[in-house]
Amino acid sequence: MQALESIIQHPIGKIKAEELASVETLSAQTLIDVSFHHDEQIGFRAAWILERVYSQYEERFLPFARYFLAQLPLQHNLSALRHYVKILAFMTDKKASAEIKKVIEAYEMDTIVEVVFAWLIDEKIPVAVKSHCLNILANLIPKHEWIKNELSETMEFLVDKESIAFFAKVKQIRKQLRGIK
Repeated sequence: MQALESIIQHPIGKIKAEELASVETLSAQTLIDVSFHHDEQIGFRAAWILERVYSQYEERFLPFARYFLAQLPLQHNLSALRHYVKILAFMTDKKASAEIKKVIEAYEMDTIVEVVFAWLIDEKIPVAVKSHCLNILANLIPKHEWIKNELSETMEFLVDKESIAFFAKVKQIRKQLRGIK
């Protein structure tokens, strides 16, 4: 872990993030733990590498998927949070792998749903995080039908308070919700 921290204490580019993600001995659990580092830049870089591990080496992420879900509500580093919610949006997507779908289906998601709704209405949360929160909640409707009405009401409330980018995302989610019976 200290070797990782010493590498990512300095800025890294996309190529280095990809290179670190490809290191087979670097576990997803280590990246999750380092993403909570007191130095927010180190935490951000660890979360970025974790996202790359999820998207390119899911088999290495999978053994720690439940650990990730347990840690997600505890993430307060807004830069790291952007990567966390992006990973969760992928995990809850209908295109997720069968193995990830099993994890999501078996996991008690109530706390995560509450936290994601809280992030969605929190004025301090960046729009990029909120955008992924919309995806996550819409993706979870098949598992939790009650989310549909809450999400619709929340989007109505927020649409005039947020940016144009948020409004565009709301339009996309509304279309998705119309397709959910």
